[in-house]
Amino acid sequence: MTVMLERPTAIEPPEEPDGSFDALLRTLLAMEVPEGYRAEIIGGSIVMSPWSKGYYLRAMRSLRAQLEPHAPTGTIVDSSPYLFTFPDQERAFGPDVFVASEKAFDTEAQHIDGEALVLVAELTSASTRNVDWSDKLAVYAKAGVGVYVLLDMQAQTVSVFSDPAPEGYRTRKTCQFGKALHLPLPFDFELGTTAFGKRPENQG
Repeated sequence: MTVMLERPTAIEPPEEPDGSFDALLRTLLAMEVPEGYRAEIIGGSIVMSPWSKGYYLRAMRSLRAQLEPHAPTGTIVDSSPYLFTFPDQERAFGPDVFVASEKAFDTEAQHIDGEALVLVAELTSASTRNVDWSDKLAVYAKAGVGVYVLLDMQAQTVSVFSDPAPEGYRTRKTCQFGKALHLPLPFDFELGTTAFGKRPENQG
């Protein structure tokens, strides 16, 4: 099944999946994703969602610039569109910003093992907000991703989740954009959030 968020019709995959995660993944990688959309596997479906709004770039660049000096040795900080897979949970996500083991990219595969992730950051949109706060929050915690940074662009807040466990993250800290929020080990620094909430002048 293929679902397109913020679009009234679904796009059928080029082959009929047999229902398994591997089949869905093969189908996703073979699909021609419509321009302006990205594809992920969520809840047993291939889900299309629109690319981020232009002004989101400012928040992503600020986050990357602050993370890079504090990233653990042997990891890479990026916002390139890579697909990370979680086969045990039948999910495949493309985080907005991530910190992951650099060695994991020594592959010709078109997807990266989710176990390589040290930190993920998602920026919510009207179409992805519920998934970012529910499905992705649970999956990242169960997979043992150390830190999940959630920028709620609608509520203008940033939440930092850490200390992952199968039942969910044990620690959460939240603040409004404009205030500083501490990122736990292995990063251990005060994250500035002033740039996260800036919108184009004609947008209010």
